[in-house]
Amino acid sequence: QVHVTESGGGLVQAGGSLRLSCVAPWTSFGAYAMAWFRQAPGKDREFVVVTGTGGRTSYAESVEGRFTISRDGAKKTVYLQMNNLKPEDTAVYFCATGPIISRDSSAYKIWGQGTQVTVSS
Repeated sequence: QVHVTESGGGLVQAGGSLRLSCVAPWTSFGAYAMAWFRQAPGKDREFVVVTGTGGRTSYAESVEGRFTISRDGAKKTVYLQMNNLKPEDTAVYFCATGPIISRDSSAYKIWGQGTQVTVSS
């Protein structure tokens, strides 16, 4: 079964950093767009960032300049480096993959279970 698995969440103080990982253990990893979404309590799922073939990326304005997405093709892993975290970043973060780069969650059919990120004041 095709799947992805996130890890790296935790509790951090405002201004701190975390790095999330998403492992997608299948051969065609490089041909897929990989995205991060997040969902805070009582809120809708929100786009964070997506990366596609050749390192093309698209960031949500709320994280531009603070978050960085990257890939390790050998490890079939995508990372989300989150710096200068704010309490507003608190959410469950989900990794997802699909055939095209999109900010719309409906474009992604394979989702991880999520990892909790909590940023304290």
